[in-house]
Amino acid sequence: MDLMAAVELIQAPLSEHLQLLSTATAKAIPHRAIAQLSGNCSYAPFKISGESPGRPDAVITAADVAALRPLLPARGSWQGLARMAGVDVPVLALASDITGQGALLVLVRSEDTSVPEEHVASAQALWDLVTAYREGLRSEALPGSLAASRAAAAARAVAIAELRDAHGAALTTLLGILRDRALDDTNARTRAVDLAVSALAELRSRVELDRVLMEERVGDAFERLVVSLRRVLRARGIQLELGPLGVEEGADRLLPADVTHTALAVVRATVHASLDDQDHGHGEHRVHVGWTVGANELRATVRDNGPGTLSRSALDARRVTERLAPLGGRLDVDAMPGWGTTVTLEIPIASPSTPRQDPLTTLGARELEVLGQLARGRRNRDIAQTLHISESTVKFHVAKIIGKLGVSTRGEAAALAHQWGAA
Repeated sequence: MDLMAAVELIQAPLSEHLQLLSTATAKAIPHRAIAQLSGNCSYAPFKISGESPGRPDAVITAADVAALRPLLPARGSWQGLARMAGVDVPVLALASDITGQGALLVLVRSEDTSVPEEHVASAQALWDLVTAYREGLRSEALPGSLAASRAAAAARAVAIAELRDAHGAALTTLLGILRDRALDDTNARTRAVDLAVSALAELRSRVELDRVLMEERVGDAFERLVVSLRRVLRARGIQLELGPLGVEEGADRLLPADVTHTALAVVRATVHASLDDQDHGHGEHRVHVGWTVGANELRATVRDNGPGTLSRSALDARRVTERLAPLGGRLDVDAMPGWGTTVTLEIPIASPSTPRQDPLTTLGARELEVLGQLARGRRNRDIAQTLHISESTVKFHVAKIIGKLGVSTRGEAAALAHQWGAA
């Protein structure tokens, strides 16, 4: 594996990963297009770059890529002919099992020859690296990524709902007309009915695929939390007590992935802050964790029997408040000296009805990175060196940020960044 390519991937924004993967593999594996289908990409689970192998108006779809999933192991590769954008083309598909939903990378090749194993292994290593890096970002629920993810989720939900309603109504009407016995062209009617039925099935499949990638069962999320906490607390000799998982619709209820990821991150951070506080106490230490999921919010509680001196500033130091801010979450600390501390974390489940309530949703991925640097008090020259761009590009982004946020100065933009958790 080219280590410099790996370094570039880690340093680059998520939006540039696919193109960098294409560049890194182009010499060893010539290809005309590259596509990914990954549940741990906050901004868009399906992305494609390059030329479509079909007609000029045909495009490779998420369904095309998802159809390859049964052909691959949980982690590994498959190469052969596959249907992309309506034509059969040679492809190399790579699967990574680092994320629970699985992650697929598909290279639409420009030649129909077998790819040598050493080149496949190198590409697989790069794809595993990207998947692991994104999974780490998702697990940490970084505020800047959460803000963009929540805005993208809200926009995607609206788009899917509108698409489903419009296409569903049109295709249902078409089916009704074509099934009318007054129409005598049987062959044409049969073909049209088959086409419409297939279109409806593909539309429903696309909606279901998006749901699988962007939602998670409450029970699965809570189990992941318990496993990670037991691993930490067991090493410290601290007892973990679990409250019953309270879910109105049962443990199979699906929640937006950004809600569950944030809940896991803030509970883990709170537990670590509690452990730091308990280090100052004596006796047998215990930590009690509970989850309750109502109609509109997820509420998590972390209660300890420590000295009762845990402060909000200690939680801020572990970025709990920052992680809650993009989703409109709330935090309450009830410390009783000598008796312990109870921390209550509340996270709204639904996306905001108007994503622009958060001003940062107007910014692109690179603009969010520049804003994060601004919030740290960095000068244009330092930002350029950190992000590997020119000073003139930094000035351009800063001007765009100030304009989009409706502020007058860099300082006001930085203040918004701190307020909405992008710093």
